[in-house]
Amino acid sequence: MIITKTPFRMSFFGGGTDMPEFFMEHGGAVISTTFDKYCNVNVRHLPRFFSYTDEVVYSKIERVTDVNDIVHPAIREAMKLLDMHEIRLTYEADLPARSGLGTSSAFAVGMLSAFYSLKGKYADKKKLADDAIYLERTLCGESGGWQDQIAASYGGLNRISFDSTGYIVDPIIISPERKQQLNNNLMLFFTQFTHFSAEVQEANKKANSTAQKLEMLGLVDEAQAILTDKAKDLNDIGRLLDTTWRLKRQTGSRISTDTIDMLYERGIRAGALGGKLLGAGGGGFLLFYAEQDRQEKVCEALRDLMYVPFKFESGGTRVIYYAPESYEPKIMD
Repeated sequence: MIITKTPFRMSFFGGGTDMPEFFMEHGGAVISTTFDKYCNVNVRHLPRFFSYTDEVVYSKIERVTDVNDIVHPAIREAMKLLDMHEIRLTYEADLPARSGLGTSSAFAVGMLSAFYSLKGKYADKKKLADDAIYLERTLCGESGGWQDQIAASYGGLNRISFDSTGYIVDPIIISPERKQQLNNNLMLFFTQFTHFSAEVQEANKKANSTAQKLEMLGLVDEAQAILTDKAKDLNDIGRLLDTTWRLKRQTGSRISTDTIDMLYERGIRAGALGGKLLGAGGGGFLLFYAEQDRQEKVCEALRDLMYVPFKFESGGTRVIYYAPESYEPKIMD
């Protein structure tokens, strides 16, 4: 039996510039972090006592005798990619799916890690990120960028840069005290709306948003300079988040809604310096930057939403339980 634990991510700056159709021409970069909310994937070989040969459990339960009959596209294609047979897979998560925190990509990374481990093979963080990108974007044909898979695999507070040759992951060098202050000044709220990121990305492709994305890309350097220079005012990160959110709203018709705009402005009026909706848009989690003496008022203004405390994490995906099994492929008559 193998159990993997993979963190979710929040993206601060550069979202949308991680999409190949943009960064292949213009380059791209994001600043993001993983935090202490996770998905767990449990994988083992299914005992041969049942009428079915594979069982996968997520929000649904699927039991099949042919991998091609699995409805969940990522599970089906990952099993075919790595030639997995007679599998029982169980997925559980700390936060809801389709909520703007890279949940589907965290699952893909954790699942691939578990499959490799079950086969007795080691896959490093780059291998897992690359395979997850290939799984979701090519095999499953889902629209979207590359940052989620990379963040889930590597973990930590990073700048991820993209160009025609691929990507580079550079940790943001920041003192522990400044990093803790950043963590303390961020507030996460669940809007209770969920969305399919790939559908939002596909709908927003029609918008001519190159100019806005280029501006958002420029903010990445500015944000990194603020984070890494202790002489700079960290509150400027909050103000930059407001700038990038207002730019992002111009990149597609499905980025925001009237309700989300109202909630965002309510948080700003209560004292938050800035914030953004996480993920592709359309729902999920709202992130605000507010000094600690303003946070009580922000919580009161958003009392209809669920407040979710969190802490940054730096481990990325990991195998937390490893008990290899003897497995002989079934001989077919």
